[in-house]
Amino acid sequence: MITTAKRILGEGFRAFFLGAAIWAVLSGVIWEVWLGGQATGGAPDLPGLSMIPQHWHAHEMVFGYAAAAIGGFFLTAVASGRGLVIGLLAALWLAGRVVLWESALLPPVLVAVIDLSFLAVLAGRIGLQLTKRPKPQHAIFMVFLVTLTAGNLMVHLDWLGLWQGAASAGLRVGILALCGLIIILGGRLTPGFIRNAMNRAGRPPEALPPVTPRLDRAAILSSIALPWSVLLPPLAPVVALVLALVHGARISLWRPQWALRDPLLWSLFAAQSLLVAGLFLWALAGWGIGDEVGALHVLALGGIGGMTLAVMSRATLGHTGRAPIVPRGVAVGYGLMILSALTRWLAADLLYRWYDPLVLIAGAAWIGAFVLFLVGMVPALTGPRVARPAPSPPPPMPPHMKTSPS
Repeated sequence: MITTAKRILGEGFRAFFLGAAIWAVLSGVIWEVWLGGQATGGAPDLPGLSMIPQHWHAHEMVFGYAAAAIGGFFLTAVASGRGLVIGLLAALWLAGRVVLWESALLPPVLVAVIDLSFLAVLAGRIGLQLTKRPKPQHAIFMVFLVTLTAGNLMVHLDWLGLWQGAASAGLRVGILALCGLIIILGGRLTPGFIRNAMNRAGRPPEALPPVTPRLDRAAILSSIALPWSVLLPPLAPVVALVLALVHGARISLWRPQWALRDPLLWSLFAAQSLLVAGLFLWALAGWGIGDEVGALHVLALGGIGGMTLAVMSRATLGHTGRAPIVPRGVAVGYGLMILSALTRWLAADLLYRWYDPLVLIAGAAWIGAFVLFLVGMVPALTGPRVARPAPSPPPPMPPHMKTSPS
């Protein structure tokens, strides 16, 4: 038991991917029970909450689940940490979940300080690492981490009574900051993995996904502007539509037919596609066409949920020495995440008469996706690293090839 605990705290992805997945299930079950009670006319009390249940649910998906998922990624790919560092950050994250759940019994300032501390300390850790070892390709992540922290601060300022209405805006800033981060991260990972698959298949260089520096720069700038556009409502739909068009053009060039060959590839591609669809729907909602909450759920469930689930799977396999082949159940979970996003959008936008059952189906699909992730990935997240077999030595070079041509 002690050995397992040390192993979990020895690498950031282990502690935070486990925490993210477990919290996705627990908070999802709580929300399903509350929604089920509301649908039958008897929503259960949540006496520990000082905020409305809808705000707690949204906050815990954005600043609870998603913050843990990106924390595990950052602590593995950007700023490594072991033992006390990961233990401290994990304790701060867990404390944030506890004080939110018991917020009615605690001073609001204490709740805010504890909940905000995780992202603040994480940002400090990453900033310190980048100061010691500057990596321009990682510096952009700090922009989104600071934006995510600012969104959480806005939520707490509303709950403290200092900025009325800021909670709704802060939650949207948080969701859209995560979307921007995932668009930039996905713009590196997804075409890169597809190129690797095509290279292994012996495809010629001209057949690979092309490099698109102009589209990439436009996507980065639009992604940075997207969360802050919430504070300028007339501008927000324009930024979202521009980003949807730019990123849609990018992913159309990533050779999507190759993504269908591997669950780890199609899950990444599907998440990026749902981000494009969600941005387009959110832009339309800003102009009064369609339901904004439905569009936000396409972004949150399909884009953020789908991408984090896929990246957590890939990173877990890679950093524990396992082959990049997901268990069948985890691949089914990718499909459930897509089902969750589409069902939740249908409930809000097209099939409102079946709103309650469709929302419950969406929630059940979300829970099922993470249960399958835990079943498939807990052995890797808690077990020792697997030593990969050494590659076979190349055959000896024929003597006639050793001589240089004259």
